[in-house]
Amino acid sequence: MAGSSGAEFIRIRRRDLERLTTEVMQMKDFLPKILNPDLVETVQRLEQAENALEKKNLDCDHLMARLEVVQSECVRERQEKLSLVTQVRSLREQSMQQSEYCSHMGAAACTLLWGVSHKEEAVLSILGGSKATMFFSLASQTLRSFVQSLTSEQPQDEHNDESHFVLGLAGTVTNVAAVSCGREFLVSRCQDLLETWIRLLGEIQLGSCCRLRVLMLMSLYNVSINQKGLCWMSNNHKLTSQLPRLLTDPDPEVCLHTLRLFHSIVLEPEVLLRLKEDLQGSIPQIMVLSKSRNRELQSVACELLQEVESLEKDL
Repeated sequence: MAGSSGAEFIRIRRRDLERLTTEVMQMKDFLPKILNPDLVETVQRLEQAENALEKKNLDCDHLMARLEVVQSECVRERQEKLSLVTQVRSLREQSMQQSEYCSHMGAAACTLLWGVSHKEEAVLSILGGSKATMFFSLASQTLRSFVQSLTSEQPQDEHNDESHFVLGLAGTVTNVAAVSCGREFLVSRCQDLLETWIRLLGEIQLGSCCRLRVLMLMSLYNVSINQKGLCWMSNNHKLTSQLPRLLTDPDPEVCLHTLRLFHSIVLEPEVLLRLKEDLQGSIPQIMVLSKSRNRELQSVACELLQEVESLEKDL
């Protein structure tokens, strides 16, 4: 019941109070035994572990959030990559189509130009244009790139567009060199082209690209008819030093046009004296060709031997 001071009292039975007192005393006896330092340390460790676990959980939540962001970015980048791959594939197909078209167009145009350039008036028109020097420079670069792309494992296919393209270029140059004004133009303004021709003749493997090499030899022969051309060639050691090698080619057409070029260069006595060493290295092979079963090759080789012998007697 409540007192005058406002405090509240509860009435309990003595027996309950004694029991409560007994339990409190028992707890005072047992608590020190239960709450030993090991238990306290364990509890403290448990609290520390719980705190660490809570921190790890927070870190894990943070990492999970970052992972979700990265995964989202990865999905977006993968989609962008797939889109780019699709675009690249499309562009590659377009490029291949354009390249194929350019190859067809180049082969057709150069083949037509080759045919048209058989006429002298066509050659005059070509040389009279403002792009003539550029054309011959591009022809030189194109053939150089073509030869560099050849490998022994993949021989030249003379029936594809690329081969028709370079053959058309080489044939056009040969036809230009067949005209007197064309020879003068090539010797005076396109010696880089002629140097490239000579270098490529040395780089192409024997027995390969025979049609191309025949055209190059024919163009050099045509240029040698020009007095400036003959003087330039007879002083070009790169050309004269590789003629003996070309005479060993298994293709009779290559050997035939090499003999004709050789014949054209050594016709003059002063040239014969200057090229005597190169000529001596070629005589054995020319003698072999003079006994060839190919009648034309045999005839040219025999004629060359006779003229060289006659010139040497007059010296």
